[in-house]
Amino acid sequence: MLSSWRGKPAWLAFALILLAAPLAFPQSAALSILSQCGCMMLLALSFNMLLGQSGMLSFGHALYAGLAAFASVHLMNRLSGCSAAALLLVPLAGGAAGMLAGALFGYVTTRRAGTALSMISLALVELMAAAALMFPGWFGGESGVSADRVLGASLLGIDFSSQLQVYYLIAFWLFICTAAMYGLTQTPLGRIANAVRDNPQRAAFIGHDPRRVRYLMFMLSAFFAGVGGALTAINFEIVSAENLGLLRSAQILLFTFIGGIGYFFGPMIGAIVGVLFSSLLSAYTRGWQLYLGLLFVLVVLFAPGGIAGVWISLLAGWRRMTMRFLLRLAGALLMAGAAVFLVEMLYRRAAVL
Repeated sequence: MLSSWRGKPAWLAFALILLAAPLAFPQSAALSILSQCGCMMLLALSFNMLLGQSGMLSFGHALYAGLAAFASVHLMNRLSGCSAAALLLVPLAGGAAGMLAGALFGYVTTRRAGTALSMISLALVELMAAAALMFPGWFGGESGVSADRVLGASLLGIDFSSQLQVYYLIAFWLFICTAAMYGLTQTPLGRIANAVRDNPQRAAFIGHDPRRVRYLMFMLSAFFAGVGGALTAINFEIVSAENLGLLRSAQILLFTFIGGIGYFFGPMIGAIVGVLFSSLLSAYTRGWQLYLGLLFVLVVLFAPGGIAGVWISLLAGWRRMTMRFLLRLAGALLMAGAAVFLVEMLYRRAAVL
């Protein structure tokens, strides 16, 4: 069951964190990582609309973000010379492109459920990844398509040339889309999507077409994924076939599940952890992908609620933490440290040889 954010304090805290994050991490590299976190949080939240809320396991969610990113980068090239204010609406155009792609491919994908839906989504993402190399005029071939986010005249001194300005653009759209996706969970469509996820036969019995519900949720999810894809294009100023490939889709799925699909804020935590693994940990060790994979396995085996579920359980039962529990926790951390030490020794030995 999806948990919710109740009351204004949680949303106020979320807004304050987004506003204050650059003050705590003002370095250019840190701002770049924060921007990547914001984009991935939006992609993970949009994917959880499929998996957590509607029960649709898609292996091709990056397809809609990637197509929207290509549409956005072409739009930025068309808007060259316009006011910087035009860039504020590029994510909205990306969302429209993502929804259009979701309407097209989702009509085929959502006609089935379960394993069939997953396999269809896998086939579509592989199909489009191959097509990206066949149509270099739109996809740019192996080098991709680049653009300049500094369109033209500044708006109140803002031209998005600095990473700080780009971060706040991403933070703005992240807050708006997060609020919209949370609001959707409280609507009749969101409740019916949960019913279709849990028991499609019963939902059909009371008069709701499961295919239609899945299709609507698919399009809405593709819209928010498109916004995330457009923001990614603005952040990096280049889009390639990798943005809509299977590896990118696997990252979104992995981060969402690690964070916790049963909680609204779970995918956001997973996105932050995933970006930190790939951006920071990769600078210190070549085994970061191994550690990420091990974390995923541990979550699947011992914490199906993800990091969010573990955190909520600890907060709910902190008073019942006995000395036995703390000793077990210390032992688990010690074993994890020993495993990391062994892995790093093996990597160093392989590098010497």
